[in-house]
Amino acid sequence: MHTSGSSVHQPRRSSTDTVEAMSDLNTIGERDSWRCWLCDEAVNPELSVNADRGPSVDGFAAAKGKKGAVGIERLAHRSCNTKKGKIAPVVPWASDLLVIDPSPIIATVDRLSRKGGREVIARCPRHSDTQAASEWLLDRLSRLVPDLPVATSIEEGGGQYLLILRTD
Repeated sequence: MHTSGSSVHQPRRSSTDTVEAMSDLNTIGERDSWRCWLCDEAVNPELSVNADRGPSVDGFAAAKGKKGAVGIERLAHRSCNTKKGKIAPVVPWASDLLVIDPSPIIATVDRLSRKGGREVIARCPRHSDTQAASEWLLDRLSRLVPDLPVATSIEEGGGQYLLILRTD
């Protein structure tokens, strides 16, 4: 049965009419120096995107679940990207560092980028361990969040050394 009134024809959208285009893998790879933002290991651009250690683009929302959160496209190994799935990503501390009770890097950086200030991010038994952790952390953050100005400081207390991360 046909009812009176007008009908509206919805034109088909071509593939070039996408609302938000995904970035080119090579552009993101070059920007991120072909390093996985999750594990910080090299990504081989010659591997297939279907290979576990092959390149993939991860659309990571810095403040997951927040309305209006801006997504950041980062380079990741396919396996690292797949493994994180629906859980919050974890950037591991280097296994050769001697740190006690390290704070989760992503969560700490997220809080500091929103609120600023400073946070104790790890404890170490010796000053030299804290210095090594500080150097590693600053290097890692320079690739993880290159636009966030951060600095570290070391404070002695209670027979241990505190590694403090702060926004400049």
